[in-house]
Amino acid sequence: MTLLETKSATSGCRQSGQNLLVVFIGESYKSGMKSRFFCWFAFSLLFVSSVTADVRLPKIFGNHMVLQQGQPLPVWGWADPGKSVTVSFAGQEKSVTADEAGSWKLSLDALEASAEGRDFVVTGSNTITLADVLVGEVWVCSGQSNMAWSVRQAAQPGEEAKAAKFPLIRHIKIPNVAQPFPVDDVNANWQVCSPETVSNFTAVGYFFGRELHQQLDVPIGLVNSSWGGTRIEPWTPPVGFEMIKKDEGADFATGILKTIEARDPTSETGRQQFSAVIERAKAWVADAEQKLESGDYPPTPPNFSVFQGNAGQPTHLYNGLVHPLVPYGIKGAIWYQGESNGSEGESYFHKKRALIGGWRSVWEQGEFPFYHVQLANFRPDQKQPGSGDGYARIRDAQKQSLAIPNTGMAVIIDIGEANDIHPKNKQDVGKRLAQWALAKDYGKDIVPSGPLYANYTVEGNEVTIQFDHPGSGLIVGKKAGLDPVKEVKDGKLERFAIAGEDKKFHWADAVIDGDRVVVSCPEVPNPVAVRYAFSGNPEGANLYNREGLPASPFRTDDW
Repeated sequence: MTLLETKSATSGCRQSGQNLLVVFIGESYKSGMKSRFFCWFAFSLLFVSSVTADVRLPKIFGNHMVLQQGQPLPVWGWADPGKSVTVSFAGQEKSVTADEAGSWKLSLDALEASAEGRDFVVTGSNTITLADVLVGEVWVCSGQSNMAWSVRQAAQPGEEAKAAKFPLIRHIKIPNVAQPFPVDDVNANWQVCSPETVSNFTAVGYFFGRELHQQLDVPIGLVNSSWGGTRIEPWTPPVGFEMIKKDEGADFATGILKTIEARDPTSETGRQQFSAVIERAKAWVADAEQKLESGDYPPTPPNFSVFQGNAGQPTHLYNGLVHPLVPYGIKGAIWYQGESNGSEGESYFHKKRALIGGWRSVWEQGEFPFYHVQLANFRPDQKQPGSGDGYARIRDAQKQSLAIPNTGMAVIIDIGEANDIHPKNKQDVGKRLAQWALAKDYGKDIVPSGPLYANYTVEGNEVTIQFDHPGSGLIVGKKAGLDPVKEVKDGKLERFAIAGEDKKFHWADAVIDGDRVVVSCPEVPNPVAVRYAFSGNPEGANLYNREGLPASPFRTDDW
């Protein structure tokens, strides 16, 4: 069993030593010899064997938590090896015996949604009572800064805080601690939504959860595992890269897996690396003891970088911010990330496959829903037809990700800000993500998305574009601030470009014809390709459906 295959089964004691090690090593580079000595002391904790007598739960279980309705619920933790542990909740009582490593896990039967705050009791050598536990819908909210962006940073923060009287919405923020190896626990607490607490919630997650709560009338749990400025690779578990490594266009996965293997103590490469670190550590201890005995300062300890977390390294954010959550019962995940991978195209699609497939694999809850945000319009408009500049190609890869089963995409090219990578309108982002969940997961008879390019036909000098999700009809629309989209009567479609075999794009005339758009240009008598809003900031893009949802940028070519 390798790190590439399974969740670590380390005991609570060993995990605590590992966490101390990472902390002390980090501090050793910031302060003097005294902390360097303690760095070695923390290192030695990894090899000290002890057990904790008390039964213990990971912190994802806590007061005010929300449990996922309608599916078996894993509950796990640590206790004395061989100790019996009993979990009691909502009329159920299940027992299990801790294994030789002091780990235990059981599963509660599926629960119905309940707004009644009840006690969740775990009994072993001691008793843990978690209060005010609800049952409803639990969603992981992950990504980089636009997911981490709080309600206080969003539009109308004062008004939103005053209105946040939703005690059945609960939020937990996972601390930003990158880890070189999978850890089993985090220091986090659930919070009840109120005017006093909501300002620190993830804004996108909160507006998503609020829409679900108001539409479904059930408790909502938001697990905020996000970190600004991060790429997608650190969020991905090893198994995700394993899944795609042989696929065309995913050559990068092989190199990443070699890096991961070098940290795997079950691999030859990993054993050699750790053995070398241990030998350097032994030599340092001998030298340090000799120096200290003679009244000299101990030498600088060796570089233990293999034990340091790095938010830019593949798997390190998964290890520290996602692995400790697994296998907590969830409905699905929402994802807002891509700016830090913004120069990519199709490779990002493969990385999304690795991320989604990897999370689904480790959670073992099937192909749970995964809904992502397509990047907003950003930077000054280049005003060139079909330019493909800026975020155009990564948006294309995000749209391509809809080929992954049970996924959806919120389009937001109409609410970005040219001079701010963090658009303040997070309300529409959350609501558009919720459209997908309400339509696909909760049986609401609504349109999940704006128009998405499906296919095209060419007849003479005209190209006809067909769309998925045209809703009740296509319109020329206009979006202003937080106001709903308004139809522009007799308006002209903008940002359509057309090209012939010379691959030179020209601005085109585009006309709505029922659920289709017909595109042409006098300068292109024999068209072969059409692009819509295919630039970093497609200012003026105005194709919507009547439900007020914008069309995604697209291209019919693969140039």
